[in-house]
Amino acid sequence: MGSTNADGRIPDFVPKDVTLTEGIHRMRFDVSAYFSEHRTKSFYPYIEVVFELGNDGHYHVPLLLSPWGFSTYRGS
Repeated sequence: MGSTNADGRIPDFVPKDVTLTEGIHRMRFDVSAYFSEHRTKSFYPYIEVVFELGNDGHYHVPLLLSPWGFSTYRGS
């Protein structure tokens, strides 16, 4: 759990002493709270991103967001 910084990232999203296992994982973004803070109406109250981790290293999961849509992908 966390909030994004000025770069739109959560630097300590996974604590350094935690190792994620291979398999299916889910991240939930509470976008209604974000848009409420910015006094903007949003179509989505939250967004869940489900993805599968392998053993091939670092993962970056960006969420590109507008009040009426979103996109995500595996970043580098």
